[in-house]
Amino acid sequence: MSELIKINLRDAYAEWGYITHLPENENGLTNPFHGISYEDFLSNALPLLISYEHPVDMPDWFVPETYYYLWDNGEIVGEFRLRHHLTDALRKGSGHIGYSIKKECRGKGYGTEGLSLLLSYARDIVPEDEIYLRLEKHNTASLRVMEKNNARSAGEDEKYYYMRIPKIRKIRS
Repeated sequence: MSELIKINLRDAYAEWGYITHLPENENGLTNPFHGISYEDFLSNALPLLISYEHPVDMPDWFVPETYYYLWDNGEIVGEFRLRHHLTDALRKGSGHIGYSIKKECRGKGYGTEGLSLLLSYARDIVPEDEIYLRLEKHNTASLRVMEKNNARSAGEDEKYYYMRIPKIRKIRS
């Protein structure tokens, strides 16, 4: 069983290893910390990412965001980002959640499990009635992950699908 752990100082080396190998932009998930040194991660990136949960002196458009890492057998296999609420731009755009799974760990159920774990936190944090997600149309693996977590389509455009997950768990029979 995997475990979702909030970004922290104790696991800094493993978090650095994951985040610096994550591409700068893959399937719409951006990463400005690709390839930075461990020293830069410790002194700049990690404190910044931790501060996003309770931001101070951020622009008006900034929304509190918490980073979580999915661990399995002592290794980080995925990263999950939860935006605490939506602005109009996020409501029409990327929504509440962004995530990635390590390339060599894809197709093993980690996305489905990690999203399920994150939704249990999101239901207590997010004020909206539904959890908003967006994915690029070519990313069929993420579409399956979202559908396995009770997502429904809320629309699409030429590039993206817009999905919604109810905050109240539905029991499948």
